[in-house]
Amino acid sequence: MKVTDLTHTIDEDIPVFPGSIQAVIDRMKKYKTDGYRESLLKISSHTGTHVDAPAHMLEGGLFLDEFTVDKYMGKATIISYIEQKTPLIEVDYLAAYNRELTESDFVIIKTGWSKYWGDKKYYGKFPYLSEESARWLKQFNLKGIGIDAISIDSINSQTFANHKILLAEETLIIENLSNLDSIKSKYFILSVMPLKTIKADGSPVRAVAIENV
Repeated sequence: MKVTDLTHTIDEDIPVFPGSIQAVIDRMKKYKTDGYRESLLKISSHTGTHVDAPAHMLEGGLFLDEFTVDKYMGKATIISYIEQKTPLIEVDYLAAYNRELTESDFVIIKTGWSKYWGDKKYYGKFPYLSEESARWLKQFNLKGIGIDAISIDSINSQTFANHKILLAEETLIIENLSNLDSIKSKYFILSVMPLKTIKADGSPVRAVAIENV
């Protein structure tokens, strides 16, 4: 069995979505002065590698704590979209992976964009789904869709249409994944367990891939 970490480390310099708060880590108790260590962590529910709940974008949508825990684990596959001519991921491209999508609970779109993590380029013209692609993906009843970029919508989106289309189907969205090149199997087990927080519209996750089970 091979377990691969797909998660970015949370620190005070972690990239955040424009308009969100920067992470703060306050070492409020120190071993030297208090006899133990304890930290205060102040972050957005969408900091770092995280999962979006339907409630993130939809009034009346479910919160993460309203799903059973099996929602956050399942069979996954990767669709590679590296160095394509356009950032817009269209149905014609995804359709070549119809069988893989049918046989999976999760799909991860590998764009290679995580290489810009910590650089201003990360907020640039990263690959994202077309609205038609988001609607097309609904037929597969996926537990979730992941990407190694900051969003499945354009950074300039005002409507977040792709989020709303997929979250309306209770398809979770996992963003800011990393280390996808380390996964060599066509299929693997993906775990994206969120914090068990009441009325969670999103949560950082420790995303891991499990191969050769």
